Amino acid sequence: MNEELYLSVVVPLYEEEGNVKELHRRILEACQAIGKPFEIIFVDDGSKDKTVENCKGLSPLTLIKFRKNFGQTASFDAGIKQAKGEIIITMDGDLQNDPKDIKLLLEKMAEGFDVVSGWRFHRKDSLSKKVFSRTANLLRKILIQDNIHDSGCSLKAFKRSCFEDVDLFGEMHRFMPALLELQGYSVGEVKVSHHPRTAGVTKYNWKRGMKGFVDMISIWFWRKYSNRPLHLFGGAGITLSVAGSLILLWMLIDKIVFGVQLSVRIWPLVGIFLILVGVQLFVFGLLADIMLKNYYKGQGKMNYNIKEIIKA
Repeated sequence: MNEELYLSVVVPLYEEEGNVKELHRRILEACQAIGKPFEIIFVDDGSKDKTVENCKGLSPLTLIKFRKNFGQTASFDAGIKQAKGEIIITMDGDLQNDPKDIKLLLEKMAEGFDVVSGWRFHRKDSLSKKVFSRTANLLRKILIQDNIHDSGCSLKAFKRSCFEDVDLFGEMHRFMPALLELQGYSVGEVKVSHHPRTAGVTKYNWKRGMKGFVDMISIWFWRKYSNRPLHLFGGAGITLSVAGSLILLWMLIDKIVFGVQLSVRIWPLVGIFLILVGVQLFVFGLLADIMLKNYYKGQGKMNYNIKEIIKA
C-alpha cells in the first residue's frame, strides 16, 4: 500500500499549538483536491506547549515526537526518512505557507524538475526578518550560486529518490535545493503565497542566521572543492610559502647588499611564519584529499551520480 502513495507532506512543529488543527485541515483539503493517495507527517520538535495534545484526533496523520528540541533541519530529516510518497512536500507549521500552493509545485515538477522550490514573492514578515533573509540570499547567490530566489522558503517539492543518499544536519534544510543540485538533480522555482503569522511566535533569530551562514560556507566548500581539497589548501599553502620565500629573499638581499640589521626588523619572522603556515596548509590538503577518497570508498559510492543507463 505504501508504494501507492503519491504525496507525503512533511511539516516540522515547534510550539505551534494555535496552528496545528487549522494547518492539518488546510493540508487535508489541498491533498484531497489533488485526488491522489497521500500522507501527512507532523514532526514535533520537543514542543512544551499543547502542540502534541492538539494533534490528537487528527486523521490521517503520522506524528513523530522528538524527546527534546533538535531543530528544524533534524525535523525535516526525520520526516523525510519516514515519508513513503513518490513526491515529498515540505512546509512550515506556522500557516504562513499555503497548502493550496502544493498544486503549483506539482505542476512545475511535471515540467521535468526533480526539485521545485517556493518563492515567497510578496513576503508578509517583519522588517528585521526580511533584512536577515535578503542578506542571507545575497550571500547565498555569491557563494552557492543555486539560481533560486528564496532558499528560506520551506514550501518545496522533491522526488523521494533525491534523498536516497542525503542526511541533513545543522541548518542545511535551507540549502536542500543547492545540495541536490550539486548531485545533478534539476531544480525549478515557482512563486507561492505567503501569509502573516496569526498565532505563536517566530523561531527565527540571529543565532539561526549565524548557523545558516556557517552551513553556507560548508556547502560552498563542497560545491567547489569536495572532489579536490588539495587544490584549495595546497594552492593556498604554495601561495603563502612562495610569499614567505620572497620576503626572506628580500631580507637576504638587504643584509648582503645594503648591510641592513635584520634583528630589528619584523619581516624575517613574517617570511618564516608564512612558509610554516603554507607547509601546514599543503599537508592538510594532502590529508583532506586522502580522507575524502576514503570517505567515498567507505560509503560504497563515488563522487558522481548516475541518472540512468540506457542500453540499445
